[in-house]
Amino acid sequence: MSAIQELLKETFKPSVKENAAALDQILGNSVDVQKRDFLLCGKAGSPGFLCYMDGLADTTIVEAILRALVVTGSQLNREPAELATAESIRTSLLFNAAVKDCPNVKDGINGILSGDTLVVVEGLDQALLVSTRGWKDRGIEEPSSENNVRGPRDGFMESIRTNTAHVRRRIKDPMLRFDSMVIGTRSQTDVNIAYIADLVKEGLVDEVKSRLHRIKIDSVMESGYIEELIEDAPLSMFNTVQSTERPDKVASALLEGRVAIFIDNTPVVLIVPTFFWQYIQAPDDYYNRYWVGTFFRIVRYFAFLISLMLPSVYVMLVSFHHEMIPTSLALTIASGREVVPFPVLLEALIMELAFELMREAGLRMPKPIGQAVSIVGSLIIGQAAVQAGLVSPFMVIIVAITGIASFAIPSYSSSLAIRMFRFPLMIASGFLGLLGFSTMFFALLLHALSIRSFGESYLAPASPYRPTDQRDTMLRLPMWMLDERPGFAQDVDRTGDNLKPGTQPQKGE
Repeated sequence: MSAIQELLKETFKPSVKENAAALDQILGNSVDVQKRDFLLCGKAGSPGFLCYMDGLADTTIVEAILRALVVTGSQLNREPAELATAESIRTSLLFNAAVKDCPNVKDGINGILSGDTLVVVEGLDQALLVSTRGWKDRGIEEPSSENNVRGPRDGFMESIRTNTAHVRRRIKDPMLRFDSMVIGTRSQTDVNIAYIADLVKEGLVDEVKSRLHRIKIDSVMESGYIEELIEDAPLSMFNTVQSTERPDKVASALLEGRVAIFIDNTPVVLIVPTFFWQYIQAPDDYYNRYWVGTFFRIVRYFAFLISLMLPSVYVMLVSFHHEMIPTSLALTIASGREVVPFPVLLEALIMELAFELMREAGLRMPKPIGQAVSIVGSLIIGQAAVQAGLVSPFMVIIVAITGIASFAIPSYSSSLAIRMFRFPLMIASGFLGLLGFSTMFFALLLHALSIRSFGESYLAPASPYRPTDQRDTMLRLPMWMLDERPGFAQDVDRTGDNLKPGTQPQKGE
């Protein structure tokens, strides 16, 4: 074990010089480590020093702390020796909202690296840790990957405390809890677990904490690290942990009795348990009237089926089941494929891979030119491929419709999984026709039925069937009919009685 690891296990000493030497040995000569010596209460006071990290701590607050220790202390009508105690410093000199005792060197180092300021005074066998976090954040913006027409425009940021405040603004419930832990031996990433104590299913919070405590990793750079290490089906392409950048989504999930996981330095929050149907739903479903939300939800379900199955059905029909195609349409397809040298399966794979390549290139290129290049490239390459006789015009239309349908799915992570499932379905359809398509489709369905997300069936409430939960699955019934939470919540009652609006009788009627 190294000398630094041994120092991290020790407690602070009464000697300022020993404590300063220990911090110098642990933090080294980094230019952003700032240390400022002072005399408590002026010339006659005990020596001490402040230590903070430049760029992470708010220097205005640090200056106020130093002024309070030196100037304010000298103005008090008390002996310096009386103020040279942790209790006196905390109650008489430091007026910051968050000041806590710090007996261990490791806790002091973690506080400094998190933006707090460490106060060490001669004669004290502990230090004081003052909250001075104040690094620069980007402005609050609407998430670009989860747009909506009507509703809030704010999104999560990289600061975990700002993100939890977004949820607190929406749920002013004293039963809302935020439990804290740290993951990552080197990154020391703050992780908060949010839930509403009287709604969350019994044992769910303990299960989430158990999975998080099992994570032994040196760093957590993004929520994807955590997601991959706590999901129920790590080898499946289905997402069993929902991710979002929208505070209103997280607030709605908490009010349904689910648990949210906030990770510092990322604007993405994880929600568990999750269900397949939630990836087809959008916040606009609830912000517009129920018949509008229901209609567009049905449209998205059709988009999901088109994105998943349209290329496979086309390959299956053209390769094996010509009799299932109307004669006029079959002649049109045959005339377009007359000069194509590839079988329909290879043609579909080439076009799908080319489309995915252009989509990925447009995503990775600089924003001002990425979108233009991807759209223009798709048009030019598609037209050139048809004129060269490499692909049929009908295949270009199929791939274009499939791509547009995949954009209609609100969840980007879910659309990625659907794009991946498309390829095994196409290959099975190209080799075995209807038999291969149906076999692969039911294999995917059985796989989805077998998955669980933190103890809940992935396809609930369809399997197991919950009649009351059907009000907000395929359809979105009126708000006055959504009077119950999902069946896994402790308290299922959501609204009062007789909420259906109507014309109120006038006086004398």
